[in-house]
Amino acid sequence: MAEISASMVKELRERTGAGMMDCKKALAEVGGDMEKATDFLREKGLAAAAKKAGRVAAEGIVESYIHGGGRIGVMVEINCETDFVAKNEDFRALAKDIAMQIAATKPEYVRREEVPTEAIEKEREILRAQALNEGKPEKIVDKMVEGRIEKYYKEVCLLEQPFVKDSDKTVQHVINEIISKIGEKIDVRRFTRYEMGEGLEKRQDDFAAEVAAQIKA
Repeated sequence: MAEISASMVKELRERTGAGMMDCKKALAEVGGDMEKATDFLREKGLAAAAKKAGRVAAEGIVESYIHGGGRIGVMVEINCETDFVAKNEDFRALAKDIAMQIAATKPEYVRREEVPTEAIEKEREILRAQALNEGKPEKIVDKMVEGRIEKYYKEVCLLEQPFVKDSDKTVQHVINEIISKIGEKIDVRRFTRYEMGEGLEKRQDDFAAEVAAQIKA
């Protein structure tokens, strides 16, 4: 497999406007061929979605999801460009899926840019200590830590999480597919998740796993 360099990812991103991770994946899929990677992104609708990123999305819906007779509750604001699309069946289905995703996976942020620097530095320190305690050589520890930080982003950032209905896709990929279908920018603005008894000293059922199982069923 061809080695995918940072400069290749940067060039493809400048060509298509697609996200860095999408560009890296596209290049890996086609063995580093820039033209084929560009076509790959267009076919997946990712390049088209990126072109809409600068447009204003001020319409939309506040979707809610209640699970288990009120044990978990989610509210999420999903934005689009027009009131017409806000009433679109595919858009509303997406909003419902994202609300269920939040209930099941407990993200802390919408996107990685929202993660506080101090939280990342604290996580990096913990991961570095863990790696050293595992007996990993000092010279490879930093590289391991950065790999684990990427995994951390995928756990706590909604848009980078594997989609609960299809783990081969991220939530962002699913959003991009709907963007390509309806032709408007779609943006997850914010969300709130409540879990009954969260933070209290009591037995905690695995509500999140239960929600995920219900979605897959």
